[in-house]
Amino acid sequence: MGLERTLTVRVSRIARQTPDILAFELSHPWGRPLPGYEAGAHIDVHMPGGFSRQYSLARAPRPAGQQAYVIGVKREASSRGGSASMHERVREGDLIAISSPRNTFPLRAQARSHLLLAAGIGMTPLLAMAQELALRGADFTLCVFARSREHLAFAQALRAPDLAPHVRLHLDQGPASQRIDLRQLLAEPAPGTHVYVCGPAGFVQAVREAAAHWPEEALHTEYFAAPDGSAAAATGRPFTLKLARRGIEVPVAADQTAVDALHDVGIDIPVSCQQGLCGTCVVPGDGDGAEHRDVCLTATERRSRIALCCSRAKNHALVLEL
Repeated sequence: MGLERTLTVRVSRIARQTPDILAFELSHPWGRPLPGYEAGAHIDVHMPGGFSRQYSLARAPRPAGQQAYVIGVKREASSRGGSASMHERVREGDLIAISSPRNTFPLRAQARSHLLLAAGIGMTPLLAMAQELALRGADFTLCVFARSREHLAFAQALRAPDLAPHVRLHLDQGPASQRIDLRQLLAEPAPGTHVYVCGPAGFVQAVREAAAHWPEEALHTEYFAAPDGSAAAATGRPFTLKLARRGIEVPVAADQTAVDALHDVGIDIPVSCQQGLCGTCVVPGDGDGAEHRDVCLTATERRSRIALCCSRAKNHALVLEL
């Protein structure tokens, strides 16, 4: 349902970044340019075994045309099969299918300064952002948190002359003098500064707690998985979708998502993660009447937008501008 056009790409290069992270360079099979994108974008990768996972593009877009995409894939110990498939079954020269890039984590044009906070594999979208900001000559700082130098992915890219002066490196196993105190870093909200964070759920939570006094519109988060304790499960009480533009009502069963209910009546809503992470399924509607279970929308956005893959109605009905 809601399937997007897929692209076939060739795995032109695989490079080990850390003991558990590989970088994959993906190129057009015939050397043609790939679709352009903005820093912060991600793609769906369809891999051997029938798995599909989302990976951020870890290289700034090229103004002259995109010749290759780069993604970083961490081999998760608790992998459900996706990262294991990429690490164990994908080889240089293989052809794989991907989606076109889409971006739910963009740089904000209104920001006067950018503070990028990356931990582990969460560096991938923020590395592309930092490279883009460096090309623009913008004011930014990239803070990278890693266990040790051995576990620092894309280290060579961080040493690039235009990027290195903007990088602050925090190594858990490094000297105390170089470690970054998040509460101290985020103690004073800087006017015009926007904060972007990506990494493990615990790191993201620590940043958001340290920045709780910052304006909500200045904090931007990219999740790789639904945070522990999130309510992303799509089941609940039955309710009715009221489609304002079509003038019809669609029932949603207790064990059914709003997306599935709409699909049953011939209305396709694009979906991807189905965990409320990516924003692909977000539609306009009466957000005040929704039980929001996503982590991709801000409180302000939730007033008029709803992620249909996981959210439900607070009461008996939910109005959508469809």
